[in-house]
Amino acid sequence: MVTAHAPAQPAATREAQATHTVIVVGAGFAGIGTAIELRRAGIDFLVLEKGSEIGGVWRDNSYPGCGCDVPSALYSYSFAPNPRWSRFFAPQGEIKDYTRRTAEEFGVMDRVRLRHELLEARWVDDQKLWRLQTSAGVYWAQFVVMASGPMHVPMLPQIKGMDTFTGVHFHSARWNHGYELRGKRVAVIGSGASAIQFVPQIAPLVERLTLFQRTAPWVLPKWDPPITARWQGIFQRFPWTQRLLRGVLYLQFELLNASLNYPALLKRIQALGLKNIARGVTDQALRKRLVPDYSVGCKRILLSNNWYRALAKANLEVVGGVSEVQGQKVISSDGSSCEVDAIVFATGFEVANPPIASRIVGQSGDTLAAQWRGSPTAYLGTMAQDCPNLFLTFGPNLYTYSSAFVILEAQFAFILSAITTALRKGIATIAVDPARLGSYNRSVQAALQSTVWNSGCTSYFLDASGRNSTNWPWTTFAMRRRLARFRPQEFVTQTRNP
Repeated sequence: MVTAHAPAQPAATREAQATHTVIVVGAGFAGIGTAIELRRAGIDFLVLEKGSEIGGVWRDNSYPGCGCDVPSALYSYSFAPNPRWSRFFAPQGEIKDYTRRTAEEFGVMDRVRLRHELLEARWVDDQKLWRLQTSAGVYWAQFVVMASGPMHVPMLPQIKGMDTFTGVHFHSARWNHGYELRGKRVAVIGSGASAIQFVPQIAPLVERLTLFQRTAPWVLPKWDPPITARWQGIFQRFPWTQRLLRGVLYLQFELLNASLNYPALLKRIQALGLKNIARGVTDQALRKRLVPDYSVGCKRILLSNNWYRALAKANLEVVGGVSEVQGQKVISSDGSSCEVDAIVFATGFEVANPPIASRIVGQSGDTLAAQWRGSPTAYLGTMAQDCPNLFLTFGPNLYTYSSAFVILEAQFAFILSAITTALRKGIATIAVDPARLGSYNRSVQAALQSTVWNSGCTSYFLDASGRNSTNWPWTTFAMRRRLARFRPQEFVTQTRNP
Protein backbone atom coordinates (compact mmCIF):
# COMPACT_ATOMS: atom_id res chain seq x y z
CA MET A 1 0.00 0.00 0.00
CA VAL A 2 1.18 3.49 -0.83
CA THR A 3 -0.05 6.02 1.70
CA ALA A 4 -0.26 9.40 0.03
CA HIS A 5 -1.47 12.60 1.55
CA ALA A 6 -2.43 15.62 -0.54
CA PRO A 7 0.59 17.45 -2.00
CA ALA A 8 1.76 20.57 -0.24
CA GLN A 9 -0.03 23.75 -1.24
CA PRO A 10 1.69 25.57 -4.15
CA ALA A 11 2.29 29.29 -4.42
CA ALA A 12 -0.07 31.55 -2.52
CA THR A 13 -1.05 33.35 -5.70
CA ARG A 14 -3.42 30.59 -6.73
CA GLU A 15 -6.95 30.11 -5.38
CA ALA A 16 -7.24 28.90 -1.81
CA GLN A 17 -8.44 25.44 -2.70
CA ALA A 18 -7.30 22.03 -1.49
CA THR A 19 -4.86 20.17 -3.71
CA HIS A 20 -5.50 16.45 -4.10
CA THR A 21 -3.21 13.72 -5.26
CA VAL A 22 -5.85 12.47 -7.68
CA ILE A 23 -9.11 13.91 -8.95
CA VAL A 24 -11.47 11.61 -10.82
CA VAL A 25 -13.98 13.23 -13.18
CA GLY A 26 -17.20 11.24 -13.43
CA ALA A 27 -18.98 8.84 -11.09
CA GLY A 28 -20.13 6.06 -13.38
CA PHE A 29 -18.55 2.62 -13.33
CA ALA A 30 -15.17 3.95 -14.49
CA GLY A 31 -15.04 6.67 -11.85
CA ILE A 32 -16.33 4.57 -8.97
CA GLY A 33 -14.00 1.70 -9.86
CA THR A 34 -11.02 4.08 -9.96
CA ALA A 35 -12.07 5.52 -6.60
CA ILE A 36 -12.25 2.05 -5.04
CA GLU A 37 -8.75 1.20 -6.26
CA LEU A 38 -7.37 4.52 -4.99
CA ARG A 39 -8.96 4.00 -1.58
CA ARG A 40 -7.51 0.50 -1.38
CA ALA A 41 -4.06 1.92 -2.15
CA GLY A 42 -4.39 4.64 0.50
CA ILE A 43 -4.10 7.46 -2.02
CA ASP A 44 -5.78 10.82 -1.47
CA PHE A 45 -8.50 11.47 -4.08
CA LEU A 46 -11.76 13.22 -4.89
CA VAL A 47 -14.47 12.34 -7.41
CA LEU A 48 -16.27 15.18 -9.22
CA GLU A 49 -19.69 14.32 -10.67
CA LYS A 50 -21.85 16.76 -12.60
CA GLY A 51 -25.12 14.97 -11.85
CA SER A 52 -27.22 14.92 -8.70
CA GLU A 53 -26.51 11.21 -8.23
CA ILE A 54 -23.96 8.68 -9.40
CA GLY A 55 -24.52 6.03 -12.06
CA GLY A 56 -23.23 7.46 -15.34
CA VAL A 57 -24.82 5.98 -18.44
CA TRP A 58 -27.19 3.90 -16.31
CA ARG A 59 -28.45 7.02 -14.57
CA ASP A 60 -28.93 8.95 -17.81
CA ASN A 61 -30.60 6.18 -19.81
CA SER A 62 -33.96 5.25 -18.34
CA TYR A 63 -36.01 4.65 -21.49
CA PRO A 64 -38.57 1.80 -21.51
CA GLY A 65 -36.90 -1.59 -21.77
CA CYS A 66 -33.42 -0.24 -21.03
CA GLY A 67 -31.01 -2.98 -20.07
CA CYS A 68 -27.57 -4.43 -20.67
CA ASP A 69 -26.51 -6.43 -23.71
CA VAL A 70 -23.63 -8.11 -21.85
CA PRO A 71 -24.50 -10.90 -19.35
CA SER A 72 -24.76 -9.60 -15.81
CA ALA A 73 -22.16 -11.99 -14.38
CA LEU A 74 -19.58 -10.37 -16.67
CA TYR A 75 -21.00 -6.85 -16.60
CA SER A 76 -19.85 -6.09 -13.05
CA TYR A 77 -16.63 -5.57 -11.14
CA SER A 78 -14.69 -8.82 -10.73
CA PHE A 79 -14.05 -7.86 -7.10
CA ALA A 80 -17.74 -7.12 -6.38
CA PRO A 81 -19.94 -9.92 -7.76
CA ASN A 82 -23.69 -9.49 -7.37
CA PRO A 83 -25.47 -12.80 -6.69
CA ARG A 84 -28.88 -11.11 -6.80
CA TRP A 85 -29.24 -10.17 -10.48
CA SER A 86 -32.83 -10.93 -11.47
CA ARG A 87 -32.05 -11.84 -15.08
CA PHE A 88 -29.17 -13.15 -17.17
CA PHE A 89 -29.02 -9.65 -18.73
CA ALA A 90 -29.68 -7.09 -16.01
CA PRO A 91 -32.23 -4.28 -16.47
CA GLN A 92 -31.20 -0.64 -16.11
CA GLY A 93 -32.60 -0.09 -12.62
CA GLU A 94 -30.66 -2.98 -11.13
CA ILE A 95 -27.41 -1.85 -12.76
CA LYS A 96 -27.87 1.68 -11.47
CA ASP A 97 -28.56 0.33 -7.96
CA TYR A 98 -25.47 -1.87 -8.20
CA THR A 99 -23.34 1.22 -8.87
CA ARG A 100 -24.47 2.98 -5.72
CA ARG A 101 -24.43 -0.14 -3.57
CA THR A 102 -20.88 -0.96 -4.62
CA ALA A 103 -19.73 2.62 -3.97
CA GLU A 104 -21.26 2.48 -0.50
CA GLU A 105 -19.90 -0.96 0.34
CA PHE A 106 -16.35 0.07 -0.61
CA GLY A 107 -16.63 3.36 1.27
CA VAL A 108 -16.03 5.90 -1.50
CA MET A 109 -19.26 7.92 -1.41
CA ASP A 110 -17.77 10.36 1.09
CA ARG A 111 -15.21 11.35 -1.56
CA VAL A 112 -17.82 12.04 -4.27
CA ARG A 113 -18.85 15.63 -4.92
CA LEU A 114 -22.18 15.81 -6.74
CA ARG A 115 -23.28 18.73 -8.93
CA HIS A 116 -19.65 19.50 -9.75
CA GLU A 117 -19.52 19.77 -13.53
CA LEU A 118 -16.06 20.08 -15.01
CA LEU A 119 -15.84 23.25 -17.09
CA GLU A 120 -12.11 23.17 -17.77
CA ALA A 121 -9.09 21.11 -16.77
CA ARG A 122 -5.90 23.09 -17.44
CA TRP A 123 -2.33 21.95 -16.93
CA VAL A 124 -0.28 24.54 -15.01
CA ASP A 125 3.28 23.73 -15.99
CA ASP A 126 5.21 25.79 -13.44
CA GLN A 127 3.32 24.07 -10.62
CA LYS A 128 3.11 20.64 -12.24
CA LEU A 129 -0.57 20.45 -11.35
CA TRP A 130 -3.95 20.35 -13.02
CA ARG A 131 -6.32 23.20 -12.29
CA LEU A 132 -9.94 22.07 -12.55
CA GLN A 133 -12.58 24.74 -12.90
CA THR A 134 -15.97 23.29 -11.98
CA SER A 135 -19.48 24.63 -11.64
CA ALA A 136 -18.91 24.61 -7.88
CA GLY A 137 -15.40 26.06 -7.64
CA VAL A 138 -11.74 25.39 -8.40
CA TYR A 139 -9.80 22.22 -7.53
CA TRP A 140 -6.17 21.25 -8.01
CA ALA A 141 -4.62 17.82 -8.47
CA GLN A 142 -1.32 16.18 -9.34
CA PHE A 143 -3.12 13.49 -11.33
CA VAL A 144 -6.47 13.51 -13.11
CA VAL A 145 -8.51 10.51 -14.27
CA MET A 146 -11.10 11.39 -16.90
CA ALA A 147 -13.91 8.90 -16.31
CA SER A 148 -16.67 10.70 -18.18
CA GLY A 149 -17.41 7.74 -20.45
CA PRO A 150 -17.76 7.37 -24.23
CA MET A 151 -21.57 7.18 -24.19
CA HIS A 152 -22.10 10.41 -22.39
CA VAL A 153 -23.26 13.21 -24.69
CA PRO A 154 -26.26 12.38 -26.92
CA MET A 155 -25.71 12.91 -30.62
CA LEU A 156 -28.50 14.81 -32.38
CA PRO A 157 -28.39 14.86 -36.18
CA GLN A 158 -28.71 18.11 -38.12
CA ILE A 159 -32.05 17.73 -39.90
CA LYS A 160 -33.35 20.28 -42.36
CA GLY A 161 -36.47 21.99 -40.99
CA MET A 162 -36.21 20.52 -37.49
CA ASP A 163 -36.79 23.99 -36.07
CA THR A 164 -40.26 23.97 -37.67
CA PHE A 165 -41.39 20.86 -35.77
CA THR A 166 -44.37 21.71 -33.58
CA GLY A 167 -44.55 18.47 -31.56
CA VAL A 168 -42.48 17.01 -28.73
CA HIS A 169 -38.99 15.65 -29.36
CA PHE A 170 -36.31 14.13 -27.16
CA HIS A 171 -33.30 11.80 -27.26
CA SER A 172 -33.59 8.28 -25.84
CA ALA A 173 -30.87 9.13 -23.29
CA ARG A 174 -33.00 12.05 -22.05
CA TRP A 175 -36.32 10.23 -22.05
CA ASN A 176 -39.32 12.48 -21.40
CA HIS A 177 -41.21 10.42 -18.83
CA GLY A 178 -43.72 13.21 -18.42
CA TYR A 179 -44.98 12.86 -22.00
CA GLU A 180 -47.71 10.27 -22.56
CA LEU A 181 -47.00 8.31 -25.75
CA ARG A 182 -50.21 6.30 -25.59
CA GLY A 183 -52.35 6.98 -28.63
CA LYS A 184 -49.77 9.26 -30.25
CA ARG A 185 -48.18 9.19 -33.70
CA VAL A 186 -44.47 8.72 -33.10
CA ALA A 187 -41.38 8.87 -35.29
CA VAL A 188 -38.28 7.04 -34.07
CA ILE A 189 -35.08 8.14 -35.79
CA GLY A 190 -32.41 5.48 -35.61
CA SER A 191 -32.38 1.72 -35.21
CA GLY A 192 -29.41 1.09 -32.95
CA ALA A 193 -28.96 -0.34 -29.48
CA SER A 194 -31.49 1.86 -27.65
CA ALA A 195 -34.17 1.66 -30.35
CA ILE A 196 -34.22 -2.13 -30.36
CA GLN A 197 -34.97 -2.02 -26.64
CA PHE A 198 -37.59 0.71 -26.40
CA VAL A 199 -39.46 0.31 -29.71
CA PRO A 200 -40.97 -3.08 -28.71
CA GLN A 201 -42.05 -1.48 -25.42
CA ILE A 202 -43.83 1.54 -26.88
CA ALA A 203 -45.17 -0.01 -30.10
CA PRO A 204 -48.27 -1.52 -28.41
CA LEU A 205 -49.11 1.87 -26.85
CA VAL A 206 -48.89 4.29 -29.76
CA GLU A 207 -51.40 4.85 -32.52
CA ARG A 208 -48.69 4.64 -35.14
CA LEU A 209 -44.91 4.34 -35.06
CA THR A 210 -42.69 5.16 -38.03
CA LEU A 211 -39.12 3.93 -37.77
CA PHE A 212 -36.63 5.97 -39.80
CA GLN A 213 -33.81 3.53 -40.47
CA ARG A 214 -30.70 4.58 -42.35
CA THR A 215 -28.95 1.22 -42.00
CA ALA A 216 -30.38 -2.08 -40.77
CA PRO A 217 -28.51 -3.57 -37.80
CA TRP A 218 -27.55 -7.18 -37.22
CA VAL A 219 -29.75 -8.37 -34.35
CA LEU A 220 -29.10 -11.81 -32.89
CA PRO A 221 -31.38 -13.79 -30.54
CA LYS A 222 -31.03 -12.91 -26.85
CA TRP A 223 -31.02 -15.72 -24.30
CA ASP A 224 -32.29 -13.87 -21.24
CA PRO A 225 -33.88 -16.18 -18.66
CA PRO A 226 -34.76 -14.99 -15.17
CA ILE A 227 -32.31 -16.00 -12.45
CA THR A 228 -34.37 -17.91 -9.93
CA ALA A 229 -34.10 -17.51 -6.16
CA ARG A 230 -32.49 -20.96 -6.07
CA TRP A 231 -29.65 -19.86 -8.36
CA GLN A 232 -29.28 -16.57 -6.52
CA GLY A 233 -28.87 -18.60 -3.33
CA ILE A 234 -26.23 -20.81 -4.95
CA PHE A 235 -24.27 -17.75 -6.14
CA GLN A 236 -24.54 -16.26 -2.65
CA ARG A 237 -23.45 -19.40 -0.81
CA PHE A 238 -20.85 -20.60 -3.30
CA PRO A 239 -19.26 -17.50 -4.90
CA TRP A 240 -16.94 -19.68 -7.00
CA THR A 241 -19.95 -20.71 -9.12
CA GLN A 242 -20.52 -17.14 -10.25
CA ARG A 243 -16.80 -16.66 -10.83
CA LEU A 244 -16.85 -19.78 -12.99
CA LEU A 245 -19.81 -18.43 -14.99
CA ARG A 246 -17.97 -15.14 -15.41
CA GLY A 247 -14.90 -16.95 -16.70
CA VAL A 248 -16.92 -18.97 -19.21
CA LEU A 249 -18.68 -15.84 -20.49
CA TYR A 250 -15.37 -14.01 -20.79
CA LEU A 251 -13.96 -16.79 -22.95
CA GLN A 252 -17.11 -16.81 -25.10
CA PHE A 253 -16.69 -13.12 -25.87
CA GLU A 254 -13.04 -13.71 -26.74
CA LEU A 255 -14.12 -16.46 -29.12
CA LEU A 256 -16.71 -14.12 -30.65
CA ASN A 257 -14.02 -11.53 -31.30
CA ALA A 258 -11.77 -14.14 -32.85
CA SER A 259 -14.55 -15.57 -35.03
CA LEU A 260 -15.19 -12.17 -36.62
CA ASN A 261 -11.90 -12.55 -38.47
CA TYR A 262 -12.92 -15.80 -40.19
CA PRO A 263 -15.43 -15.66 -43.10
CA ALA A 264 -16.78 -19.18 -42.48
CA LEU A 265 -17.59 -18.37 -38.84
CA LEU A 266 -19.01 -14.99 -39.83
CA LYS A 267 -21.49 -16.74 -42.10
CA ARG A 268 -22.69 -18.89 -39.19
CA ILE A 269 -23.26 -15.82 -37.03
CA GLN A 270 -25.06 -14.07 -39.89
CA ALA A 271 -27.26 -17.14 -40.33
CA LEU A 272 -28.44 -16.67 -36.74
CA GLY A 273 -29.33 -13.06 -37.56
CA LEU A 274 -31.22 -14.04 -40.71
CA LYS A 275 -33.11 -16.71 -38.82
CA ASN A 276 -34.03 -14.14 -36.19
CA ILE A 277 -35.53 -11.94 -38.94
CA ALA A 278 -37.46 -14.84 -40.44
CA ARG A 279 -38.80 -15.83 -37.04
CA GLY A 280 -40.32 -12.41 -36.42
CA VAL A 281 -41.26 -11.13 -39.90
CA THR A 282 -43.30 -12.93 -42.57
CA ASP A 283 -43.65 -10.07 -45.05
CA GLN A 284 -40.98 -10.59 -47.71
CA ALA A 285 -40.62 -6.90 -48.61
CA LEU A 286 -40.07 -5.98 -44.97
CA ARG A 287 -37.62 -8.84 -44.51
CA LYS A 288 -35.58 -7.52 -47.41
CA ARG A 289 -35.49 -4.05 -45.85
CA LEU A 290 -34.26 -5.50 -42.56
CA VAL A 291 -31.32 -7.51 -43.92
CA PRO A 292 -28.06 -5.57 -43.37
CA ASP A 293 -25.83 -4.93 -46.37
CA TYR A 294 -22.57 -5.36 -44.44
CA SER A 295 -20.79 -8.12 -42.54
CA VAL A 296 -21.95 -8.88 -39.02
CA GLY A 297 -19.61 -7.18 -36.54
CA CYS A 298 -18.75 -4.22 -38.75
CA LYS A 299 -21.19 -2.26 -36.61
CA ARG A 300 -22.17 -3.04 -33.05
CA ILE A 301 -23.87 -6.44 -32.74
CA LEU A 302 -27.29 -6.18 -31.08
CA LEU A 303 -29.41 -8.71 -29.18
CA SER A 304 -33.20 -8.95 -29.05
CA ASN A 305 -36.01 -11.51 -29.25
CA ASN A 306 -38.83 -9.03 -29.82
CA TRP A 307 -37.37 -6.39 -32.17
CA TYR A 308 -38.50 -8.04 -35.39
CA ARG A 309 -41.89 -9.01 -34.01
CA ALA A 310 -42.42 -5.36 -33.09
CA LEU A 311 -41.49 -4.21 -36.60
CA ALA A 312 -44.05 -6.60 -38.05
CA LYS A 313 -46.96 -4.99 -36.15
CA ALA A 314 -49.71 -3.40 -38.23
CA ASN A 315 -49.21 0.03 -36.62
CA LEU A 316 -45.48 0.14 -37.34
CA GLU A 317 -43.78 1.12 -40.59
CA VAL A 318 -40.08 0.99 -41.46
CA VAL A 319 -38.86 3.67 -43.88
CA GLY A 320 -35.48 5.05 -44.97
CA GLY A 321 -33.37 7.56 -43.10
CA VAL A 322 -34.79 10.94 -42.19
CA SER A 323 -34.40 13.69 -44.80
CA GLU A 324 -36.42 16.69 -43.71
CA VAL A 325 -39.03 17.98 -41.26
CA GLN A 326 -41.86 20.28 -42.31
CA GLY A 327 -43.97 21.26 -39.33
CA GLN A 328 -45.46 17.98 -38.09
CA LYS A 329 -44.46 16.12 -41.23
CA VAL A 330 -41.29 14.01 -41.24
CA ILE A 331 -39.96 13.08 -44.66
CA SER A 332 -37.78 10.05 -45.38
CA SER A 333 -34.91 9.74 -47.84
CA ASP A 334 -37.04 7.22 -49.76
CA GLY A 335 -39.69 9.89 -50.36
CA SER A 336 -42.30 8.64 -47.89
CA SER A 337 -43.62 10.93 -45.20
CA CYS A 338 -45.79 10.88 -42.09
CA GLU A 339 -47.33 13.35 -39.69
CA VAL A 340 -46.31 12.78 -36.09
CA ASP A 341 -46.93 14.14 -32.63
CA ALA A 342 -43.52 13.21 -31.25
CA ILE A 343 -40.01 12.41 -32.45
CA VAL A 344 -37.71 10.18 -30.43
CA PHE A 345 -34.05 10.31 -31.41
CA ALA A 346 -32.25 6.98 -31.03
CA THR A 347 -29.11 8.34 -32.60
CA GLY A 348 -26.46 7.32 -30.09
CA PHE A 349 -23.57 9.28 -28.64
CA GLU A 350 -20.42 11.15 -29.57
CA VAL A 351 -18.16 8.10 -29.23
CA ALA A 352 -15.33 8.71 -31.72
CA ASN A 353 -15.12 12.41 -30.86
CA PRO A 354 -15.49 12.66 -27.05
CA PRO A 355 -16.76 16.14 -26.08
CA ILE A 356 -14.75 16.11 -22.83
CA ALA A 357 -11.64 16.73 -24.99
CA SER A 358 -12.77 20.32 -25.58
CA ARG A 359 -12.52 20.95 -21.83
CA ILE A 360 -8.98 19.65 -21.39
CA VAL A 361 -6.20 22.21 -21.97
CA GLY A 362 -2.79 20.58 -22.23
CA GLN A 363 0.80 21.68 -21.72
CA SER A 364 0.90 23.58 -25.03
CA GLY A 365 -2.17 25.63 -24.16
CA ASP A 366 -4.32 23.91 -26.79
CA THR A 367 -7.36 21.84 -25.97
CA LEU A 368 -7.15 18.12 -26.51
CA ALA A 369 -9.98 18.45 -29.03
CA ALA A 370 -7.94 20.95 -31.06
CA GLN A 371 -4.99 18.57 -31.08
CA TRP A 372 -7.07 15.56 -32.04
CA ARG A 373 -9.04 17.45 -34.72
CA GLY A 374 -11.77 14.83 -34.67
CA SER A 375 -9.37 11.86 -34.82
CA PRO A 376 -8.36 10.85 -31.28
CA THR A 377 -5.13 9.05 -30.39
CA ALA A 378 -3.70 7.94 -27.06
CA TYR A 379 -0.95 5.65 -25.87
CA LEU A 380 -2.51 2.35 -24.81
CA GLY A 381 -5.83 4.19 -25.02
CA THR A 382 -5.03 5.72 -21.64
CA MET A 383 -2.63 8.68 -21.94
CA ALA A 384 -2.78 11.47 -24.52
CA GLN A 385 0.09 13.57 -25.81
CA ASP A 386 0.48 17.05 -24.26
CA CYS A 387 -1.45 15.99 -21.13
CA PRO A 388 1.00 15.02 -18.36
CA ASN A 389 -0.43 13.09 -15.41
CA LEU A 390 -3.82 12.73 -17.08
CA PHE A 391 -5.46 9.36 -17.70
CA LEU A 392 -8.41 8.53 -19.95
CA THR A 393 -10.80 5.69 -19.29
CA PHE A 394 -12.36 4.08 -22.38
CA GLY A 395 -9.84 6.05 -24.40
CA PRO A 396 -9.17 5.77 -28.13
CA ASN A 397 -8.82 2.29 -29.64
CA LEU A 398 -9.80 0.29 -26.56
CA TYR A 399 -13.28 -0.88 -27.52
CA THR A 400 -13.82 -4.54 -28.37
CA TYR A 401 -16.70 -7.00 -28.14
CA SER A 402 -16.42 -7.78 -24.45
CA SER A 403 -17.59 -6.38 -21.16
CA ALA A 404 -16.73 -2.77 -20.39
CA PHE A 405 -15.49 -4.03 -17.03
CA VAL A 406 -12.78 -6.13 -18.67
CA ILE A 407 -11.44 -2.99 -20.35
CA LEU A 408 -11.86 -0.83 -17.24
CA GLU A 409 -10.12 -3.22 -14.88
CA ALA A 410 -7.19 -3.47 -17.28
CA GLN A 411 -6.95 0.33 -17.18
CA PHE A 412 -7.33 0.45 -13.39
CA ALA A 413 -4.21 -1.72 -13.10
CA PHE A 414 -2.18 0.63 -15.32
CA ILE A 415 -3.43 3.86 -13.71
CA LEU A 416 -2.78 2.64 -10.16
CA SER A 417 0.63 1.32 -11.14
CA ALA A 418 1.56 4.68 -12.71
CA ILE A 419 0.40 6.76 -9.75
CA THR A 420 1.93 4.53 -7.07
CA THR A 421 5.23 4.38 -8.99
CA ALA A 422 5.28 8.17 -9.28
CA LEU A 423 4.58 8.66 -5.58
CA ARG A 424 7.16 6.07 -4.55
CA LYS A 425 9.94 7.35 -6.84
CA GLY A 426 9.25 11.06 -6.52
CA ILE A 427 8.16 11.44 -10.14
CA ALA A 428 6.45 14.80 -10.63
CA THR A 429 5.17 14.28 -14.18
CA ILE A 430 4.44 11.39 -16.52
CA ALA A 431 4.06 12.33 -20.18
CA VAL A 432 3.59 10.45 -23.42
CA ASP A 433 6.66 9.94 -25.59
CA PRO A 434 5.58 11.31 -29.03
CA ALA A 435 7.76 8.85 -30.96
CA ARG A 436 6.42 5.87 -29.04
CA LEU A 437 2.84 7.15 -29.43
CA GLY A 438 3.30 7.38 -33.19
CA SER A 439 4.77 3.90 -33.43
CA TYR A 440 2.05 2.43 -31.24
CA ASN A 441 -0.79 3.99 -33.22
CA ARG A 442 0.70 2.90 -36.53
CA SER A 443 0.72 -0.67 -35.24
CA VAL A 444 -2.90 -0.35 -34.07
CA GLN A 445 -4.09 0.98 -37.41
CA ALA A 446 -2.13 -1.65 -39.33
CA ALA A 447 -3.70 -4.43 -37.25
CA LEU A 448 -7.19 -2.96 -37.72
CA GLN A 449 -7.00 -3.11 -41.52
CA SER A 450 -7.80 -6.82 -41.59
CA THR A 451 -10.61 -6.69 -39.01
CA VAL A 452 -14.34 -6.69 -39.65
CA TRP A 453 -14.58 -3.21 -38.10
CA ASN A 454 -12.68 -1.83 -41.09
CA SER A 455 -14.53 -3.89 -43.69
CA GLY A 456 -16.36 -1.00 -45.32
CA CYS A 457 -19.50 -0.04 -43.42
CA THR A 458 -20.14 3.37 -41.87
CA SER A 459 -20.19 3.14 -38.09
CA TYR A 460 -19.47 5.17 -34.99
CA PHE A 461 -16.21 3.25 -34.76
CA LEU A 462 -14.87 5.52 -37.51
CA ASP A 463 -14.06 9.13 -36.76
CA ALA A 464 -14.51 12.25 -38.89
CA SER A 465 -11.43 11.41 -40.95
CA GLY A 466 -12.64 7.87 -41.66
CA ARG A 467 -9.99 6.42 -39.35
CA ASN A 468 -10.91 3.77 -36.80
CA SER A 469 -10.10 5.49 -33.52
CA THR A 470 -12.36 3.25 -31.44
CA ASN A 471 -11.51 -0.44 -31.70
CA TRP A 472 -8.78 -2.58 -30.14
CA PRO A 473 -7.57 -5.00 -32.81
CA TRP A 474 -6.16 -7.72 -30.54
CA THR A 475 -7.47 -9.91 -27.71
CA THR A 476 -8.32 -8.58 -24.28
CA PHE A 477 -5.65 -10.98 -22.99
CA ALA A 478 -3.16 -8.80 -24.88
CA MET A 479 -4.84 -5.64 -23.57
CA ARG A 480 -4.60 -6.79 -19.98
CA ARG A 481 -0.95 -7.76 -20.45
CA ARG A 482 0.00 -4.40 -22.00
CA LEU A 483 -1.79 -2.47 -19.24
CA ALA A 484 -0.78 -4.71 -16.35
CA ARG A 485 1.85 -2.29 -15.07
CA PHE A 486 3.34 1.12 -15.73
CA ARG A 487 6.76 0.99 -17.41
CA PRO A 488 8.59 4.30 -16.79
CA GLN A 489 10.96 3.70 -19.71
CA GLU A 490 8.01 4.02 -22.12
CA PHE A 491 7.23 7.57 -20.96
CA VAL A 492 8.86 10.93 -20.47
CA THR A 493 9.12 11.44 -16.71
CA GLN A 494 10.37 14.30 -14.60
CA THR A 495 11.34 13.96 -10.97
CA ARG A 496 10.70 16.51 -8.28
CA ASN A 497 13.35 19.06 -7.45
CA PRO A 498 15.30 18.00 -4.36
